[in-house]
Amino acid sequence: MIEMKWLYEISLVIYGFSLIGYFIDFIHNNRKANRFAFWLLSMVLIIQTVFFFFEVFIEKNFPVATVVDSLLLYSWVLIIFSLIINKLFPVRFIIFFINVFGFFILLMYVAASAANRFPNEAIQFVNEILVAHITLAIISYGFFTIAFLFSIMYLVQYHLLKKKKGLKWMWRLGDLKELDNYSFKAVSIGVPLLLIAIILGLVWAYVSSSAFYWFDSKTIGSIVVLMVYIVYLILRIVKGYEGKFLSSYNTIAFLILLINFFLFSSLSSFHF
Repeated sequence: MIEMKWLYEISLVIYGFSLIGYFIDFIHNNRKANRFAFWLLSMVLIIQTVFFFFEVFIEKNFPVATVVDSLLLYSWVLIIFSLIINKLFPVRFIIFFINVFGFFILLMYVAASAANRFPNEAIQFVNEILVAHITLAIISYGFFTIAFLFSIMYLVQYHLLKKKKGLKWMWRLGDLKELDNYSFKAVSIGVPLLLIAIILGLVWAYVSSSAFYWFDSKTIGSIVVLMVYIVYLILRIVKGYEGKFLSSYNTIAFLILLINFFLFSSLSSFHF
């Protein structure tokens, strides 16, 4: 049954990369990212189909008997719908959110059924969800840190140019437009990583024996950080803001991230 556990983990990892690809396509209108995400999701569908037919023809169990079993069919249907919509309709917004929900449903199914599917490895699998949650959150913070540094470089360069001292520093700090774009790209990667990390954390909290509170300071803080950076993307893409205003906003967003990481973690009842 260890092989089954590996298949589940591989499908979740591939699904996660597919989510990131769809998000990049949604934000940057990147067709390469869309194709990359489509083929990754197709691989997840193949693995899911193997699970589904295993349940139906080997286990003689059509997966609708229980709520947990029906999650497998639910996630399978969502993946199929997502792939069809991706091919027939250029609606990137709905494709991304279908897959966010589909990833959550699949993760819930795997975590909730772990005790029955691979009983000897169930506790290890739940612990791996926690490790993945923490790792992805820290990696997303790394991308937000890079975005913050580019924003600081933008503000310094902008100040120097205002003082007519910026030209001789431009080769060190970089062009203003490039700095702004690099910061935007870093946030574009950090947001889906943090979103996946939060989903993993929520699922881990519900399937583990740890006490979970929606009003825990770190839980609220992480959601606030995600919302703050989503607002950054809205300001950039929808409202058309860029340059000094967005760099200043990004600096404030990073300060909120630091407060969440250092202060809210110490106040949390179940986070470190």
